[in-house]
Amino acid sequence: MKASDIMTAEVVSIRPNAAIEEAIRLMLDHRISGLPVVDDSRKVVGMLTEGDLLRRGEMGTERHRPRWLEFLLGPGRLADEYVRTHGRKVGEIMTEHVVNATEDTPLYDIVQMMEHRHVKRLPVLRGGVLVGIISRADLMRALARSVGKNSALTSLDNEIRQRLLSKLERTAWAPRAGITVVVKDGVVELDGVILNEKEREALRVAAENVPGVKAVCDRLVWVEPVSGTVIDAP
Repeated sequence: MKASDIMTAEVVSIRPNAAIEEAIRLMLDHRISGLPVVDDSRKVVGMLTEGDLLRRGEMGTERHRPRWLEFLLGPGRLADEYVRTHGRKVGEIMTEHVVNATEDTPLYDIVQMMEHRHVKRLPVLRGGVLVGIISRADLMRALARSVGKNSALTSLDNEIRQRLLSKLERTAWAPRAGITVVVKDGVVELDGVILNEKEREALRVAAENVPGVKAVCDRLVWVEPVSGTVIDAP
């Protein structure tokens, strides 16, 4: 899937010259935690989030540092912080460098950007113009649809077995030998030897994610590689 498949097209946005009271009201009314900031041509010039509003002079939550640290930071840094904690316009306190996506950006890349840049939402642009937004909630809705779709699928036992074996072949953790997979009426039976107890749960999860699987029967035996102790399945 890509950004256009899951994005919210009707985006609540705000202008940089708007008052922060308007921004706060929009976020509360629409139950969102961030607003793209756009100019008159709908081009994104910034992002205003709850994080930008945490340190405010009105609440006494602005940073208070020792004098020696303020001296090291210099007047420029302190002046910039003052504007961000006391500014009355959105453009004065917004985050200017915005991470964004295009309609063709794959979901894998979107999740990567969210994790690495520690953001909860990405504006979706077309030629620099705002056409949508993707939040973590949009990703959760896409996941819910995918999980529901897989649960509704039915498959023949042999198809289930082949899909599971193919999936295990593509992993780095799955045992390459000593594991037997049998499928009867949608029930996957796992037999054989594992050398790490964590492989048991991973094998079960891999089987449960194959469309058409109704249940997993675990008959795996854990052989502790150092002592050779055999531990039966719980």
